[in-house]
Amino acid sequence: MEYDVVIVGAGPAGLSAAIRLKQMAAQKGSEISVCVLEKGSEVGAHILSGAVIDPIAMNELFPDWKERGAPLNVPVTEDKFLILEADDSHRIPNFLLPPLMNNHGNYIVSLGNVCRWLATQAEALGVEIYPGFAAAEVLYHDDGSVRGVATGDMGVAKDGSHKPEYARGMELHAKYTLIGEGVRGSLAKEIQARFNLREGVDPQKFGIGIKELWKVDPKQHQPGLVMHSQGWPLDANTGGGSFLYHLDDNQVVVGFVVHLNYENPYLSPYDEFQRFKTHTAIRDTFENGKRIAYGARAINEGGQQSIPKLVFPGGALIGCSAGFVNVPRIKGTHNAMKSGMLAADAAFEAIAAGRAGHDELTSYATALRKSWVWEDLDKVRNIKPALSKFGLWAGTVYGGFDMWCHSLGIRLPWTFHHSKADHECLKPADECNPINYPKPDGKISFDKLSSVFISNTNHEEDQPSHLTLRNISVPVKLNWAVYSGPEQRFCPAGVYEFVSVEENQPRLQINAQNCVHCKTCDIKDPSQNINWVVPEGGGGPNYPNM
Repeated sequence: MEYDVVIVGAGPAGLSAAIRLKQMAAQKGSEISVCVLEKGSEVGAHILSGAVIDPIAMNELFPDWKERGAPLNVPVTEDKFLILEADDSHRIPNFLLPPLMNNHGNYIVSLGNVCRWLATQAEALGVEIYPGFAAAEVLYHDDGSVRGVATGDMGVAKDGSHKPEYARGMELHAKYTLIGEGVRGSLAKEIQARFNLREGVDPQKFGIGIKELWKVDPKQHQPGLVMHSQGWPLDANTGGGSFLYHLDDNQVVVGFVVHLNYENPYLSPYDEFQRFKTHTAIRDTFENGKRIAYGARAINEGGQQSIPKLVFPGGALIGCSAGFVNVPRIKGTHNAMKSGMLAADAAFEAIAAGRAGHDELTSYATALRKSWVWEDLDKVRNIKPALSKFGLWAGTVYGGFDMWCHSLGIRLPWTFHHSKADHECLKPADECNPINYPKPDGKISFDKLSSVFISNTNHEEDQPSHLTLRNISVPVKLNWAVYSGPEQRFCPAGVYEFVSVEENQPRLQINAQNCVHCKTCDIKDPSQNINWVVPEGGGGPNYPNM
């Protein structure tokens, strides 16, 4: 199938790019064919974010988004920031918080529902969207430039044989291919390596964000309330924090982020999240409530220093495939959308000029550096590296100072850098203390399998595992022997289990059907032996209102 532009991923960046391309064509009185591939069973099925959205990009894409019925219905009415200790909490007065942290003018949303709405707008403009089709392979021209992508074969059994319903994947060729498959996407990894796009930039840094959606007692509900915290249950050597956002209809989203440069292999981000909800300052929100949904997703945290070269022959990286999250604001949707729009402008310009698609869309990278996206990230460029450099509390104090300087018009002349990739940060287990997590009570805190159940995760079981090992001996010989099997703890879905431990002959069992596609294993595995690739299209979580 031939298109002018193929976009991988129906997230905020991909859909904004598709819409912008069609808007440009309408303005110029021309035609452009645009296709969006989405591995989820429907648009929004794999979208997971907090989310408080800054509407700046939406205002540019659709100035009349309110009249069009965009699901931005809950404006932020109050900000709270807490410091948690084990048995106490302290609120930081709002006047002490840098203005950059102010959420007034923003909206609490389900980003999945925002993407569903964007998809309807895109289709109305003539964009072809194919959910349930995972882009599994990058296609190249003879000169090495990207030609497009191929979707994965359907109906392949675990042993590689073809089942009766077998269907060969489709090749989608394009003049330009935009990769917007989210954090740590398999095609983006390949393209960055093939074209050396990370040369001269810092390692990308990541966090894992774990989220639940609750229906709470109306007495505990305050529509528009945004609350963040730092501190307990994490120690001073581990970065992270929480968010509670009050939506409409007595719904509250609660989430916990752990920076993946943590050192202790016994740490379990999932269990830290469950423990967090039991704090006296937090628990009351969920008493007499009901948990509705669960999910997890990795987050880009490297910031400006970690953004790779954005263009390659025949295409570009957009959204979280490149990494535009503003870490202290815990926001990336506005930047992702704008990156898609700028890439669309460059692609449209190139196609209108008759370029064949073997070149680089250099005007996209130039425009992004001149845009408010770059300014947004520049203001906070030192915050995440400061947390790594100085520790949680000193890093937080420095971050406040740095952001206040920017708010006063002072750009500090230095830039801190990230020295290590996250997988290099784990210490051997014999240098660390085990962490004893309390047993879930089934009311406020829950086990992993009951959580996976309400993520609506489903994979066709008789298919090749999408969680591949480069060397099958590494999990036991290195990860178990040196790090006490950290994959069974850093995975928030119970995918990795070491079995037969009692006989002192452990074996790694991979429950791939549980995978919620968070990509944490691909990031944090200390040996980088786990390689996450796409499963059969349509597999994975199916998030409602997340």
